Formats: sequence, C-alpha cells, structure tokens
Amino acid sequence: MIFLKAFIIGGLICVIGQLLIDLTKLTPARILVLFVCLGVLFGAFGWYDKLVDFAGAGATIPLTGFGNALANGVKEAIKKDGFIGIITGGFTACAGGVTVAVLSGTLGSMIAQQKDKG
Repeated sequence: MIFLKAFIIGGLICVIGQLLIDLTKLTPARILVLFVCLGVLFGAFGWYDKLVDFAGAGATIPLTGFGNALANGVKEAIKKDGFIGIITGGFTACAGGVTVAVLSGTLGSMIAQQKDKG
C-alpha cells in the first residue's frame, strides 16, 4: 500500500508542476524554486512531515522534499547550536544529497559524448 501512496502523492506533485508549466508563463527554473520554497515553508510549519509519514518516498523525492529537508535541518541545528544553526543547518542536512548530485553529474558529463548544436 505504501507504494501506491508514494506513487499517487509523487504523481500529484508532478502533475502540479506540469500544470504550472502548461498553464502559466512561469519558467521551469522558477517552478523548481517555487517547489523548494514550498517544501521549506510546509516543513517549517510541520505540515510536510505528515505528508512524508503518509507517502514516504512519494513526498521526499520531489523538490518539495528537498525544501523540507532544508527546513528540518535548520530546526535541528537551531536546537543544537543556537542562532548559528540558521546558517549551518540546511547545509548539514542536505550535504550528502548535494554531493551525490554533483558527483553523478560530473561522472555523467565525463561518460557522455559531446555534440555540437550547430
């Protein structure tokens, strides 16, 4: 059942993104930023954690999940380190994911064949 919940919630998040692309003049980059910011906002209020409990990876994998991870990292760092946690918390919480993304992109660029657009 958890797979179905993850598929539905993850799919709904993607459908919202596709509708924003199709029905508005927002660029994909702005939509990505919007999703991360919404994840931070919902995570800060504790709403996104309830969605994660319900849908698992269907809520943590999309960009809104990245925003939620940032918010949770900041909350934990503030409890642990005080005011400086506002700056360090998001970096600490998401360092592993960002590192994997950068290394994967680097490896992919070294393996892929470059083609001229002209």
